[in-house]
Amino acid sequence: MNWAKITNVSELRPSDITQKGYEKKRSKLIGAYLPQPPRVDQALPPERRAPVTPASSTRYHRRRSSGSRDERYRSDVHTEAVQAALAKHKERKMAVPMPSKRRSLVVQTSMDAYTPPDTSSGSEDEGSVQGDSQGTPTSSQGSINMEHWISQAIHGSTTSTTSSSSTQSGGSGAAHRLADVMAQTHIENHSAPPDVTTYTSEHSIQVERPQGSTTSRTAPKYGNAELMETGDGVPVSSRVSAKIQQLVNTLKRPKRPPLREFFVDDFEELLEVQQPDPNQPKPEGAQMLAVRGEQLGVVTNWPPSLEAALQRWGTISPKAPCLTTMDTNGKPLYILTYGKLWTRSMKVAYNILHKLGTKQEPMVRPGDRVALVFPNNDPAASMVAFYGCLLAEVVPVPIEVPLTRKDAGSQQIGFLLGSCGVTVALTSDACHKGLPKSPTGEIPQFKGWPKLLWFVTESKHLSKPPRDWFPHIKDANNDTAYIEYKTCKDGSVLGVTVTRIALLTHCQALTQACGYTEAETIVNVLDFKKDVGLWHGILTSVMNMMHVISIPYALMKVNPLSWIQKVCQYKAKVACVKSRDMHWALVAHRDQRDINLSSLRMLIVADGANPWSISSCDAFLNVFQSKGLRQEVICPCASSPEALTVAIRRPTDDSNQPPGRGVLSMHGLTYGVIRVDSEEKLSVLTVQDVGLVMPGAIMCSVKPDGIPQLCRTDEIGELCVCAIATGTSYYGLSGMTKNTFEVFPVTSSGAPVSEYPFVRTGLLGFVGPGGLVFVVGKMDGLMVVSGRRHNADDIVATALAVEPMKFVYRGRIAVFSVTVLHDERIVIVAEQRPDSTEEDSFQWMSRVLQAIDSIHQVGVYCLALVPANTLPKTPLGGIHLSETKQLFLEGSLHPCNVLMCPHTCVTNLPKPRQKQPEIGPASVMVGNLVSGKRIAQASGRDLGQIEDNDQARKFLFLSEVLQWRAQTTPDHVLYTLLNCRGAIASSLTCVQLHKRAEKIAVMLLERGHLQDGDHVALVYPPGIDLIAAFYGCLYAGCVPITVRPPHPQNIATTLPTVKMIVEVSRSACLMTTQLICKLLRSREAAAAVDVRAWPPILDTDDLPKKRPAQIYKPSNPDTLAYLDFSVSTTGMLAGVKMCHAATSAFCRSIKLQCELYPSREVAICLDPYCGLGFVLWCLCSVYSGHQSILIPPSELETNPALWLLAVSQYKVRDTFCSYSVMELCTKGLGSQTESLKARGLDLSRVRTCVVVAEERPRIALTQSFSKLFKDLGLHPRAVSTSFGCRVNLAICLQGTSGPDPTTVYVDMRALRHDRVRLVERGSPHSLPLMESGKILPGVRIIIANPETKGPLGDSHLGEIWVHSAHNASGYFTIYGDESLQSDHFNSRLSFGDTQTVWARTGYLGFLRRTELTDANGERHDALYVVGALDEAMELRGMRYHPIDIETSVIRAHKSVTECAVFTWTNLLVVVVELDGSEQEALDLVPLVTNVVLEEHYLVVGVVVVVDIGVIPINSRGEKQRMHLRDGFLADQLDPIYVAYNM
Repeated sequence: MNWAKITNVSELRPSDITQKGYEKKRSKLIGAYLPQPPRVDQALPPERRAPVTPASSTRYHRRRSSGSRDERYRSDVHTEAVQAALAKHKERKMAVPMPSKRRSLVVQTSMDAYTPPDTSSGSEDEGSVQGDSQGTPTSSQGSINMEHWISQAIHGSTTSTTSSSSTQSGGSGAAHRLADVMAQTHIENHSAPPDVTTYTSEHSIQVERPQGSTTSRTAPKYGNAELMETGDGVPVSSRVSAKIQQLVNTLKRPKRPPLREFFVDDFEELLEVQQPDPNQPKPEGAQMLAVRGEQLGVVTNWPPSLEAALQRWGTISPKAPCLTTMDTNGKPLYILTYGKLWTRSMKVAYNILHKLGTKQEPMVRPGDRVALVFPNNDPAASMVAFYGCLLAEVVPVPIEVPLTRKDAGSQQIGFLLGSCGVTVALTSDACHKGLPKSPTGEIPQFKGWPKLLWFVTESKHLSKPPRDWFPHIKDANNDTAYIEYKTCKDGSVLGVTVTRIALLTHCQALTQACGYTEAETIVNVLDFKKDVGLWHGILTSVMNMMHVISIPYALMKVNPLSWIQKVCQYKAKVACVKSRDMHWALVAHRDQRDINLSSLRMLIVADGANPWSISSCDAFLNVFQSKGLRQEVICPCASSPEALTVAIRRPTDDSNQPPGRGVLSMHGLTYGVIRVDSEEKLSVLTVQDVGLVMPGAIMCSVKPDGIPQLCRTDEIGELCVCAIATGTSYYGLSGMTKNTFEVFPVTSSGAPVSEYPFVRTGLLGFVGPGGLVFVVGKMDGLMVVSGRRHNADDIVATALAVEPMKFVYRGRIAVFSVTVLHDERIVIVAEQRPDSTEEDSFQWMSRVLQAIDSIHQVGVYCLALVPANTLPKTPLGGIHLSETKQLFLEGSLHPCNVLMCPHTCVTNLPKPRQKQPEIGPASVMVGNLVSGKRIAQASGRDLGQIEDNDQARKFLFLSEVLQWRAQTTPDHVLYTLLNCRGAIASSLTCVQLHKRAEKIAVMLLERGHLQDGDHVALVYPPGIDLIAAFYGCLYAGCVPITVRPPHPQNIATTLPTVKMIVEVSRSACLMTTQLICKLLRSREAAAAVDVRAWPPILDTDDLPKKRPAQIYKPSNPDTLAYLDFSVSTTGMLAGVKMCHAATSAFCRSIKLQCELYPSREVAICLDPYCGLGFVLWCLCSVYSGHQSILIPPSELETNPALWLLAVSQYKVRDTFCSYSVMELCTKGLGSQTESLKARGLDLSRVRTCVVVAEERPRIALTQSFSKLFKDLGLHPRAVSTSFGCRVNLAICLQGTSGPDPTTVYVDMRALRHDRVRLVERGSPHSLPLMESGKILPGVRIIIANPETKGPLGDSHLGEIWVHSAHNASGYFTIYGDESLQSDHFNSRLSFGDTQTVWARTGYLGFLRRTELTDANGERHDALYVVGALDEAMELRGMRYHPIDIETSVIRAHKSVTECAVFTWTNLLVVVVELDGSEQEALDLVPLVTNVVLEEHYLVVGVVVVVDIGVIPINSRGEKQRMHLRDGFLADQLDPIYVAYNM
């Protein structure tokens, strides 16, 4: 049995977070070996499909017509190559983990939901302009069937097999068979065509998938220990980890060989630079020679100018037909004769010059520019207006009709009009009626457009010119004749000016090259506003009095054969088409019996230079040869807006001379070298010649970048042309004009080729043998990826050839490059069919990646699929590339599937750095210098030397201080608690606190039967009960542990933590309020934990009335006062021991730093359960005697202004808060500062507002807080931060005296290598760091190397070590992990001062001596905290702090509200919270990947998009990243989308 094949299929399984894929996988693996039910057709049952009735089809008229047929024609050569390449990959198939989506994102579109593509609309893509009058029910019914059939056919993977690239293949037979199949499918109820391709190995195992039940179960929030179960009861803890493992295994596959050389980028990071491959092909030919076209032989009767020609034909043969236009049923709508064209153009000319503005001040003078705005189905009116402008000597600028105010690209057109100084727009009646109007009937100003006067050119609206008025017709000169617009790669629109002489010469050259003669008939399908359609169908035709049959785009959409029928009907000699027109005709041709194309002497293929046009030409010839089409009739041409017609194949009568072909090596082309390739058929490009250079022109090819030096004969370059018949400038842009229109190519010796300037055509190619011109791509489509050139069109062609071809909706694929980390990266965006399943999409994407890797040897950075018809369109329905790129980069493309492959593409990441040897014992220490640098050490003021009248100093224990205060100042208020309305909820004087503490002590001893030294858990909400309970424990000799109570709304996740602290701290009893007491014993609690295992619970709402016999006095200051438990951000629960001596020293240190006295009031808005928050809430007031105004942070959720209003009302000078409180105020009150000011909020008295934290200062938050409340009197220097950690709860605190906190900017890249490099503000990669406050009195700090434990110099990054009387005395653990204990709390330096005992904080930071002076006159040392060692991630040999990556990611898109990163098996996982619709989730994946690459040189492994509030945050406002990681790996996050980057 072929097990390998089965597992392969199974690895590409779709999966979604809510409905697990277990069953699916199982049925898939086993299904092939079970008896199968008869296979049901994948298509929906007939009765489910929308019936196609006239009613339903006319509905679609209303929408803007989506003529989105793109100009893509599949090359068979390509298809075969792609299939072979994919077959090769089959052996080593990549096991790519599929992205996970939430159910709501996976919407399976049923056929009912799929609106069929638009049907006939009155005009070419401008249905709204014409109104709905034309579509009679019968015609539209016919057309919708036709449309359906075309769309089936275009997506049928069938076309690819027929259009084989050589005539000998007997392809026409296949085509007939195929056509029969198509007809069948068409008749049998529109079902999808059967897959007649041979490439079906992917689908060899077909298992009907059971439809999963879609009952939605709300997933419990994670944090609980149980596993989530799937719908069918299978535990899935390991699903995510299994996927990640799969990703890791995929990434372990060998990469391209590592590159050894690198260059130094900014002296800091070593970015790999692509070294040239020594075996790469180099051009070896001789230098090319410029190629001359034949002489332009001027015929005697050629007119001296185009207007003269018009005058001649208009007067001598006024009845001769000039232009016939068609309606959407293919009936002639209108015939414009030369006589009418002449008289009407004169009328337009007269009216433009004499009827706009006043006689004295005409609006338009000769030489002015006017816009021509005509719909694509009205060539006659447009032609009249164009010639009217030529006669009036004004310059026409033909542009597209703006249909909405925000058409893709219409803004750029507006800029063009503005820069051309256009004030008048000529338009037709119907078009004018169809333009969007404001309620008053005015035409609004389109975005970016100048103010225009709209002028309707229909004859009935114009006044007749007087008999004596006659236009001034002179010979062609160098005045500008017209301006043709051109859209650049970046979306900007330029105007190419064409002079009258160039216009005439171009017409002459075309006449000579194409052998035009008078009164020939020509069928034109192209856009007549610009390019080949304008040059042949409007200009050259008039010079030769030809008859043009104009086929509107709308008719082509309804009946793709219309142009062929017109050729037959009018026995036309010439037709102008694009590859797509041939392609559609192929698909639809079998209806027609009586087609005869023998009248054609020339079939001009306007996009003959595109890589896919050759297969259309071949296939077309294959099918229509039997209908009289001759091979030599097909004439591809190459053109560009700047150089007009560059080359065209001449029509010959000699059918023996086969057209030129080149089979070029794709690998060679990426190095710009021509190598004819025969062996390796997989990666070749087959190109056809586009004929010879134009008559009267010289052509050469120059190197695409740098000096315009001539190429060698086997080198690809940009084609340049020297001729009269070219554009002369970009209107108004002299610099760009010089670079494009005034190029002087030079030989290798530097000599110019010609004294005349050449024009760059923007086409890449070469001149082959016999002077034949070959084009291999456009400069605009060029993408240079690590030194190799790739053409966007080639990549499109490869992607289109991937099975199933019908997967891409109407062949709509956009390919462009984005620059990330100093190189271009290829992005492919495709529209997928409305009925594609997740699995289809993912399989197609995987195959595209493999095909492009095989054929082009280049990685695709990002592949995105969007729903059908959602990419921005150009006026003729193609994809607007620059807008698509813009949407991608700003994150508003809204793809429905994304696959990123940064691991495979990004090969220029910096080398991981080797660690520098640090200062070791061998370094010379002289006094306080290490290696010539001052040792990084600093200290706060010395506690012993400070003389102050501190009465509390004479007591060793806080319990004694409280008794002393109760006796000396019994009625002094120590604590005031505010409620959510800002009113006083309760307060405590010294004596009240003392008495409550006594009663609690009695309760502990009598009801709790506790001995001294027993541990008591205090589970209280923030308030006064907590303080009383704490002192009650001290009075009874017990050791208190403050514990945050469980959240009543979220018992399941919060109660286990309470239980854990109670157990780990070995509490003998638990004290709490009556309310919480009930909660702990409730039914909900019993579901979360084992309630029988609680220690005895004492309810302090019911206290005994008596006093204790005596208050306990500890025997020794080093005995335990309390335990401080806290969960670190890495998810560790750590309790530290605080002895009595440390507690008193701590209080004294804070009293001195903040100058606290009994007369002071301090507002505290912090959680009182651990760290400095607890000390400020419970201990400091008792020690210093000041009044603490207590504001529970939870109250701010209902009233965000509570804290600031209290600060203002009590005229507080010092206040403390947490980051969460500051963030709440910044976000919640940001818009209310005016109303707060009106309520009298005044913060001008605040001198210190300290954020209590255990992390790097959040400078952005503190600054925005300062700025916001500056208007309310807050002094910016008042806001500062503190720093504490487990080993020492407060090391720094700004305090009242001393210099302001300083900020420095460091280079983030140096920081990754554990080095500090100071840079200027605003320099690239700079990171602002704010000093964490002043070092507290009695605290000494040194910076040590965490590995060697040696001291470091000033401004060196290392671990912060602290020595102080208020260090904690150790961890309190059940197991007593001594090694950890001694290392963290009793460390000694490895050299230098080896006596002092230090505690290691576990944080990296550096000290820097500043120019400022301290209160005691010394130079001030500032401490900068960088981040926790536990949190830091070692990636690629460098140390990253999560916060830095998170900051970048949050900046990447407006919808990212929060972000957390962590690593898993060397993969960086980024979790982002999305504030927006779930549709935006996938936009974030590329943006997140880009920003992390660009700013941190890291490749993101997994991007997880979740809802707001999923990233857990602790009470200090810190992210619990490890908690998040566990939730992710246990599959408990319920993410919206998970992308696994390849």
